[in-house]
Amino acid sequence: MERRRVHYSGHVQGVGFRYTVRSIARQYPVTGFVQNLSDGRVVLVAEGDATELDRFLSDVSSTMQGYIRTAEPETIAATGEFRTFDVRF
Repeated sequence: MERRRVHYSGHVQGVGFRYTVRSIARQYPVTGFVQNLSDGRVVLVAEGDATELDRFLSDVSSTMQGYIRTAEPETIAATGEFRTFDVRF
C-alpha cells in the first residue's frame, strides 16, 4: 500500500473535475479524496496498491487531459485512514 498526492493545475475547477475523478475512483480499489484548493488547483490524495494507483491516475490523466496543464505527483507512506474515495469541499 502507498499514498499518492497529486496537485493538478490548468482549467481544473468548475468543469466537473472532482466528480469525474470520484467516478473513475469507483472503478478501482482505491480510497482517498479530491478537493479544490483556493489557489485554483485541485489536489487528489489516493491510497491503494501501487499498480492500481498507476492505473487509476493514468485513467484520470487520459480522461481529463483537456483540462490539466500540469500534474505534480508525489508518493508517500499510506496511513490507511480512508474508507472510501470522496469529494471534499
